[in-house]
Amino acid sequence: MSPEDSVSAPGQVVKINALEIPPNAGDEIVKRFAARMSSLDDVAGFCGFELLRPTGDAENRWFVYTRWTDQDAYEAWRDGDGAANAHAQGPGDKASDDAPRKPVSMGATLLEFEVEVAAGPSGA
Repeated sequence: MSPEDSVSAPGQVVKINALEIPPNAGDEIVKRFAARMSSLDDVAGFCGFELLRPTGDAENRWFVYTRWTDQDAYEAWRDGDGAANAHAQGPGDKASDDAPRKPVSMGATLLEFEVEVAAGPSGA
């Protein structure tokens, strides 16, 4: 993905998954997401991803922010192998007793938006 592709544009869609993560599980969720970043390398219509850690007292949920060229691109990823592969257990996803790791999140809510107005970097 080039830097130009990462700028939001009208017509793109944004999906934000609000995750309820236990206070002591932050490092683990970062590790798990970082290990799966390559699964997005060749996804058609994918424009960007950010894992957002809460920093203030008003919010304790983590946000998984993704941006897509349009709703069809997101649905193709969601309904195809992309989402299943991104959420599958990988080779390093075993607990110490060789059992699959349990999910870190205690709950999640999907928030969906369409970009209406956007600005890119200032160039300064």
